[in-house]
Amino acid sequence: MKVFIVAGEASGDRLGAALMDGLRALRPETRFHGVGGAEMTRRGLNSLFPMSELSVMGLAEVLPRYRHLRRRMIQTADAVLDVDPDVLITVDSPDFCLRVASRVRARRRLRTVHYVAPSVWAWRPKRAQRMAPFVDQVLALLPFEPPYMEAAGMRCDFVGHPVATERRPEPAAIRAFRSEVAGEDGPLLLALPGSRLSELRRLAPVFGAALQRLAGRHPGLRVVLPVAPGMVTDVRGLTADWRVRPVILDPARPGAARRKRLAFHAADAALAASGTVSLELAAADTPMVVAYDMNWLSWQIMRRMVRIDTVTLVNLIEGRHVVPEFLGPACRPDPIAAALDGVLADPSRQRPALARTMRALGRGGGAPGLRAAHAVLNGLGAG
Repeated sequence: MKVFIVAGEASGDRLGAALMDGLRALRPETRFHGVGGAEMTRRGLNSLFPMSELSVMGLAEVLPRYRHLRRRMIQTADAVLDVDPDVLITVDSPDFCLRVASRVRARRRLRTVHYVAPSVWAWRPKRAQRMAPFVDQVLALLPFEPPYMEAAGMRCDFVGHPVATERRPEPAAIRAFRSEVAGEDGPLLLALPGSRLSELRRLAPVFGAALQRLAGRHPGLRVVLPVAPGMVTDVRGLTADWRVRPVILDPARPGAARRKRLAFHAADAALAASGTVSLELAAADTPMVVAYDMNWLSWQIMRRMVRIDTVTLVNLIEGRHVVPEFLGPACRPDPIAAALDGVLADPSRQRPALARTMRALGRGGGAPGLRAAHAVLNGLGAG
């Protein structure tokens, strides 16, 4: 079986890699072509071009690179037609991936599966109807998404979110990590200002100022900051003037992935940019505050388009604001520090909601990558 699979950012790369594992477990002869990052490459994918070229977020940030992104989209669609796979699987990054799928469908009828339902429940609700003519099946991470896709005429399978199946590290390892980076005094906070350089540049000054204010109330405060690949030099520069100097976890060091997981579980609380990282924190049972800002033009456009009043998935699944959020103009040091102080004073307040979120996302069920593979094969009439 031939599969053409396209991912456009790090989270999609992880999902694509797990799906590749699942398909190989069920169909060992499967051959893969497409675009992916480090995780998919480790599974044997020879990426058509570096996936990092597609990792752009924000309307104002995309515009200067539009022509280049369009060339890559055309190149990818042409490669799909050359390979002529049994199925085209696009993973997240809908602005790029769905354009690829649409261009392919205009020239040839190939079964197309999109992994990660676009958040039509949040904004741009007509995307489901617009993608239905060229997408046959959607694999959903969130349990409330299938009805939105099915109403538009697509098959949709809830396959669970990978974060819900992650195993908790051994308690002794968590204690050892905490002792190493924070000692015994004061709280340990996880700082997660994003994985894109544009996010880091915008959020690092705000996060640093908020942590400085928080340290005034918690003199023994220690901060750990995991870093995305290729970002260590930038992060060191952007945090050089932080009064609370973070312990930077370099992803290039041996055991980096394990140390990052230990940090998530060892922390008393976290300050995080919005995104799927909030689910990683929920899986680790770590209470959080979410803060995010963006280019002024992007914010003005986005706030007029969104249909929800929260960007944190824990809040969405709970149906109420359990996790404090500070978005756009509200992303300022003083209120963020006050919210973090409140979380540290009563960390157990969020934890029942975090546990319910994980159960809703499939904790206790099968591995999402394997469930996704079964759904793909079933859709092909082969599973």
